Amino acid sequence: MKKIRKHHPPKWLQGTLWSVDVKDLDMEENKGYIVHQVFAYGTLEEILWLFKTYSKTTLIKVFTTIPYKDYFAPRFSFIKNYFLGLKKLNMN
Repeated sequence: MKKIRKHHPPKWLQGTLWSVDVKDLDMEENKGYIVHQVFAYGTLEEILWLFKTYSKTTLIKVFTTIPYKDYFAPRFSFIKNYFLGLKKLNMN
C-alpha cells in the first residue's frame, strides 16, 4: 500500500501557526486553521502567501463558514472588507 504524502505549510509560517508543528499540518485537511491563523495573526507577506496558495473562493468559503473567534475586530473587518471584498456581507 502506498503511503499518501501530506503537503505541509512552509516552515517560515511556524511562528504564525504556533500551536501545531507545521510538519503535522496538511494544507487541505487543516486549511481552516491555517487560513484563520494567517488572517488573524499573519504578516502581509503571509497573507499574500494564502492568496497564492488557495483560491479566493476557498478563502472566502473558509472565512465565512468555519467559525473562528480569535480575531481582533479591526483585523477581522480589514480582512473581510478589503482582502476578501465582502463589505456588503453582514457578519457578526
